[in-house]
Amino acid sequence: MKVCYFCGGNIERKKIRHIHQWGDKIIIFENLPVEVCSQCGEKYLSPDTIEMIDKITATAEPKKYARIPVISLP
Repeated sequence: MKVCYFCGGNIERKKIRHIHQWGDKIIIFENLPVEVCSQCGEKYLSPDTIEMIDKITATAEPKKYARIPVISLP
């Protein structure tokens, strides 16, 4: 993909931090390869990247953990 589907901006390959929710778990992927619109910031994940996320989420043990505050609004 060379241009953004939503705004027509240029697409660039980058590595990002991606927050992924799997059931009641939140998993943070660092250095995830994606394509990002330089104009609006829309992110595009390839089918291979999505498959990799699914496999890792189902089987891998994290290398580190982060504490995440949860705030419930009334």
